[in-house]
This record gives sequence, structure tokens and C-alpha cells, in this order.
Amino acid sequence: MTVRLRKAKWTVVLSFTGEHTQKVDGKGRMSIPADFRRVLESQDPDWTDGLNPRMYLLYGDHLKKELHVYTVAEFAKLVDMINALPKGSDAKKKLSHLYIGQSMRMEIDKDGRTVMPIRQREKLGLKDGELYFRGVGDHFEIWKSETFTKTVVEDMTSWLNSQGDDFDPLSLLGEG
Repeated sequence: MTVRLRKAKWTVVLSFTGEHTQKVDGKGRMSIPADFRRVLESQDPDWTDGLNPRMYLLYGDHLKKELHVYTVAEFAKLVDMINALPKGSDAKKKLSHLYIGQSMRMEIDKDGRTVMPIRQREKLGLKDGELYFRGVGDHFEIWKSETFTKTVVEDMTSWLNSQGDDFDPLSLLGEG
């Protein structure tokens, strides 16, 4: 969870941050990390204390071996941007299929769990076992733990090793 405060304008922005490992059982039940649940609650316009927060699970073909989870508010922004594209355009058709058509609304129960359908678990190559959750700001990713290590961790390590000793990753943000 990130809290960003600005002078004169106090804004609190909750976002998905951090890494978590969770188990998923043979029936697809998995816990959503508590700090991720707080973000989901804060960005679900219909959520109030005592109700279950909702989220959108994206599993489009473009995501390869990972899944993305968006809050209700962030998913609505994404859908609005897609719907604003010209009717009948190739971009609108493709984005609608990948993001709107290959997503599902899910609810988190009172114990902080949800059920991931078998089709999405099969996409990850997982019936049960360990999942890796990674917050990346406006959404979080879900990976099979071994796949995450083999792809993202190895790629990031290789990239960092190819940089100079004085390399500061924040330099990629540029000046501004």
C-alpha cells in the first residue's frame, strides 16, 4: 500500500505494492493479501464495512503465463478508455476482446478468500500449490511461483547485472 501526500493538496493514493506468496488449493480457493484487500475496498464504489470487496481478474491471451487483478475503479477506467475508441476500429475490437471479454468480476469473501476458476489456474499451469502475488501500482499480478522466478526474476537480475555499478534505476524516470 502506498500513501502519497502532497503539500497544500493532501491526497491519499492507495496502490498495490509489495510481494506475497499464497497457497491455492485443489478447489481454487486462495487468500488475497490483507493490504491488497484494503486497496480493493477503497476503490470499490459500492463497498462499505460488512460487504465483500470486488475485483476484476484479467486473463487475456496477451498476459501469457500471468493474470492481472484490477480494482473496480481501475477496471472501469480501462473500459471507459476502450469504449472511447472509434466504433468498429480494429484497436477497439482487439482491446475489447483482450481486456473486457477475457476478464471476470470476482468477490472476496468475509475471510479474505476468493475462488480462481480452473480455466485460469490451468493458464498458470497450476491445479494447486503456491502463487506469487506482486503489486505493480494500479493492479497486481498473479503468477505460479516457479514461473515468476524463471521469467521475471531471471530477466530483472540479468538486466541489472548489465548496468554499470553506479546505475540508479530511478534515472529511467528522467528529469521532471
